[in-house]
Amino acid sequence: MSTPITFYDIATKPPVEKTCCSPNPWKTRLALNFKNLPYTTKWVPLPDITKVRTSLNMPACRKFADGTDFYTLPIIEDTATNSTIGDSFDIAAYLQRTYPDSGADLFPAQKLDYVFNCGPAAIPLTECRESEYPEYAKFNVNVDAAFTAHVLLAIGRFPFDPATAEVSKAEFVRRAGLSRWEDFNVTGEAREKVKESFREALGGLAKIFKDGGPFVLGNRASYADLIIGGWLRMFHSTMPEGEWEEVRAWHGGLFGRLYDALEVYAKV
Repeated sequence: MSTPITFYDIATKPPVEKTCCSPNPWKTRLALNFKNLPYTTKWVPLPDITKVRTSLNMPACRKFADGTDFYTLPIIEDTATNSTIGDSFDIAAYLQRTYPDSGADLFPAQKLDYVFNCGPAAIPLTECRESEYPEYAKFNVNVDAAFTAHVLLAIGRFPFDPATAEVSKAEFVRRAGLSRWEDFNVTGEAREKVKESFREALGGLAKIFKDGGPFVLGNRASYADLIIGGWLRMFHSTMPEGEWEEVRAWHGGLFGRLYDALEVYAKV
């Protein structure tokens, strides 16, 4: 490649390289590193995402329940092929299709029998569109649903950039249909119930891991692991430390081992 790929990620509080924690951009960062592709990062403040996305002629890839557009990241620009892609799953498929011989195979054949059923999500999920990797596409939607259903455990400690924190918090409140930021703070018995639900959801996910992990396929990593890993990066960064250690230990420590095994692809 004559020039690196440009990767658009969401700016958090400085130093952003240590606090970035948005799950879908993390899926893309892990995939870029997994494929051993050179890239540079452009950090976009949360309030500027819509402007940046529209300036790149990238339509919103998701919609809120009321039909309005949800503009979010990641995006990559690859000048080597004059391509711009604006959805984490589509980006991974593009990287594998365009650079099959770089790094490892993101999409080895496997069955991914995990289904998580929940009501409408406050944060719109990627739709399960037609894909050359249908097993992974369905898996992506179900993993997103499982973690999104329990995001109250993490969202209250999101590391907003102080320069844009108030505007960003107001937007999160609007999206969730709440009245104030403090409504995201779940404590006491209510929090324990959410944690137990999260533990059960991860228990269902743990059943698809072969040979005790650390990866879904056992010793071989794939994009399925990066899908989960993007969410684990967020919960690691935003949950209280004691609670994160609980999550790491659940189900025989499987998700702690996965998080650690993906560190090699987590360079920022």
